[in-house]
Amino acid sequence: MRSLATGLPKRCRYAPRRQLPREVSHGTCLTRQQPISNHIQVRHASTKPHRPRTAIFFPGQGVQRVGMLTPWLEAFPATAKPAVEEIDHLLGYKLSTIIEEGPNSLLTATGNAQPAIMASSLLILRILEREFGFQTAERVDVTLGHSLGEFAALVAGGFVQFEDSLYLVRKRAELMAESSQKAREEFGGDYGMIALVTEPNHLASLIDSIHEFLGYHSAGSKSESALDVPPIQQVLIANINSKNQIVLSGNIAAIKQLLTHIRQFGGHDPRAVRLKSDSPFHSPLMKPAATAMRKLLDGKSRVKGKEDQDIVTFPGKMECISNVSARPFTGAEDLKDLWARQCVETVRWWDSIKYLDQEQKVRRWIGIGPGKVGRNLVGKEVGMRGRDVVKGGGVWGISDPKEIEEMLKALDDTENIRDDE
Repeated sequence: MRSLATGLPKRCRYAPRRQLPREVSHGTCLTRQQPISNHIQVRHASTKPHRPRTAIFFPGQGVQRVGMLTPWLEAFPATAKPAVEEIDHLLGYKLSTIIEEGPNSLLTATGNAQPAIMASSLLILRILEREFGFQTAERVDVTLGHSLGEFAALVAGGFVQFEDSLYLVRKRAELMAESSQKAREEFGGDYGMIALVTEPNHLASLIDSIHEFLGYHSAGSKSESALDVPPIQQVLIANINSKNQIVLSGNIAAIKQLLTHIRQFGGHDPRAVRLKSDSPFHSPLMKPAATAMRKLLDGKSRVKGKEDQDIVTFPGKMECISNVSARPFTGAEDLKDLWARQCVETVRWWDSIKYLDQEQKVRRWIGIGPGKVGRNLVGKEVGMRGRDVVKGGGVWGISDPKEIEEMLKALDDTENIRDDE
């Protein structure tokens, strides 16, 4: 057995398997290969109906980092290298070089950051499935993604092919960047996103203060009053991430003016953090992207051999939670509508986690993709690792090869625990 530069033991139950034959490794989407059970016995699949409900989730923009694929290329070259070549081929340019070499300013640009994060997340999932025999559809009940992460979640859930999702995210990113640049040229000013962190028991009143100051709610395309506001004045709540964190999107000067007001007159003093984003996502300024997304989603697949099929498949292999409704997509038309609206509407991440935790009794949470922001947001609501905190489960993340062993072992350790709540 080969030795890995990942921190994994040389001999353990979860050590990587042999690589699949070459004809299986190429020309397939990142998550829906030919059944690997035909080649090698899978050790991690479980069909036990009483196992704890499990969710898999993917990160959004801001987690990109120069060199984030290097550990995976070094540890699993037979799987990672063809996947990276596939990504570059589908995009028509060397995104892998930008990820590997930067500079950071180029990687952070919306047109590069969004496809880079989505593709990196699904590359990690491919490695988990191919190298470790992880059967996503059998081990996971529901998938979701934070903002941009919804693209990866829909691929993992079997609702859209990887090639189509990569094309969609690239086109959407281009339109978002163009919309921001157009606003700068026509109206001036700086646009972006600022996270606000407050005390948990102050969040509701903070949101009320923001709405009162703005005079409209952040309901994206549903808010006529917001659309009537010139871009130079736009500020909207883009994300409700947790019990003590929201994100404001829009003109940076207008956001700072709002913060001054709520500190002076609203009785709030939240900590403000500028995010690594060059566009005000989830605001009416992104309406051109939402309109284009809807048209694209009504089209056909770009995948060779599937050109006569709709780009969206429904149902998928598991449920997927919408950012906009904080509930599962209910059909193909519902998916297309909500996925397009996500460009301009508030991401209800906290509501999504509460729904899965409290109503659907999800007890095991697996974050896949760069960075640790996603798992920290989930952990805030449901608790972190260990069955002492989360009955029968926990929150784990895979952003580095060294974390695979812990997650797989934890799933086995909690596989037969019943939730008696």
